Amino acid sequence: MRLTRKPYVYVMIASLLLLALAALYYFSHQRAPNVRKSKELVVVTHNAAGTYYVDGKGNYAGLEYDLANLFAKDLGEDYRVRFIVADKVSDVVPMLKKGKAHLAAANLSITAERAKDVRFGAPYLDVQQHIAYDLDQKNEPQELKDLFGKHIHVPKGSSYAERLKALQAKNPMLKFQEVENASTDELLEQVNMGFLNYTVADDRVIAILQNYYPNIGKGMAIGDPEQIAWAFPKNGNGWLYQKSLAFFDRISKDGTLKNLVDRYHGHTERLDQLDVSKFLSQSHTVLPKFVPLFKDAQELTDIDWRLIAAISYQESHWDQYNTSPTNVRGMMMLTEETADELGVTDRLDAKQSISGGARYINTLKRQVPEHIPEPDRTWMALAAYNIGFSHLEDARVLAKKMGLNPDSWADIKTTLPLLNKAKYYNTAKFGYANGGAPVIFVESIRTYYDILEKYFPGRESLFPNFEFKPSAPLIKKQ
Repeated sequence: MRLTRKPYVYVMIASLLLLALAALYYFSHQRAPNVRKSKELVVVTHNAAGTYYVDGKGNYAGLEYDLANLFAKDLGEDYRVRFIVADKVSDVVPMLKKGKAHLAAANLSITAERAKDVRFGAPYLDVQQHIAYDLDQKNEPQELKDLFGKHIHVPKGSSYAERLKALQAKNPMLKFQEVENASTDELLEQVNMGFLNYTVADDRVIAILQNYYPNIGKGMAIGDPEQIAWAFPKNGNGWLYQKSLAFFDRISKDGTLKNLVDRYHGHTERLDQLDVSKFLSQSHTVLPKFVPLFKDAQELTDIDWRLIAAISYQESHWDQYNTSPTNVRGMMMLTEETADELGVTDRLDAKQSISGGARYINTLKRQVPEHIPEPDRTWMALAAYNIGFSHLEDARVLAKKMGLNPDSWADIKTTLPLLNKAKYYNTAKFGYANGGAPVIFVESIRTYYDILEKYFPGRESLFPNFEFKPSAPLIKKQ
């Protein structure tokens, strides 16, 4: 006997389809609510290094992420941020124009074309566009004509494409291709692997990515420097726009902006490509042997094992038998006096050294005033690990005398090097110090830690397969 569906089944299916279509229409046309009534600040952004991303601990981070949350707090304690992540940078301005967000915080350069569609707020970051090329190919252009007939790939709708169009109008032999579904980060990775010859990126973005992809070369600058700013709809909320101007004025004057920029960009140019290449190689060949010991130290001290590993690499390059002419020894290069205080009986024993070094970092952190926020408190503790807590305090006192913030690492790293100048160390309580050394020490560790966070995400994760290469080129090389 042949079975037939009853009519109500078809009615139910049709109803569900109509509901799905209605929901799709609603969400695709949904506008951001009134910010003052809803207390919800809707921000459109996009994923990029240093802009908005998930860090190695699984937390949201990035300069734009931090700025937007600070701005919401500035509007009032009951305000909150809702981020909308655009699939690609070319979608950001159209989404803003459609009213989906109150503002765009997406590392947007102020350009003439964009200014036709949006209203830019206060500039807060200076950038310069550069040609990025593959160092292995030795194809660095020295002047614009060297790029004639070459193929340059840039994200569609980016400020880089806008700059190249302007150059192409005067130089028809300049060729470039706008890539629909690839970010600047992805194209830089492709250049690093030799899949592409050239792309264009801001100097700050290149500096970050060079620490992960050491074959990226920063070539010639193209055009004039630009400024980064938030974008607002031209017919948007005037009250919110004025609040943003006051916000950036305040954080520019009180040092907050300087500290945030330092957090994401202040250490990115410390290492050169050879340093990064060696570190990546050692992470693949040497680090696996010691990961269990670093993770044991994390369990003991609650310090991220990747940070402990970064400190150890800066100290000894993960050589458990490393010994300096001054008899500082082991994975964490402990002095004999410090080892005795920590109960370390054999500094050349990797387990004892790593555990002792991690415990010593916590000892130093307890001496740093509790009101100093993270991550500045950790960076100061690491500076003390290198130079001693007394000289760190001299640098903090000097910062206060100079009208700087003694609780900000961004300011302390400018006063520490002054402790080797008679003008300053003659009045310092603890006298002369080679204050440049701890700055190099801390900034290098910050970079090594960033690299480990990228390649080994998750504090609790097991040691993953170490892989640098993308599976295949995104674009056919021409």
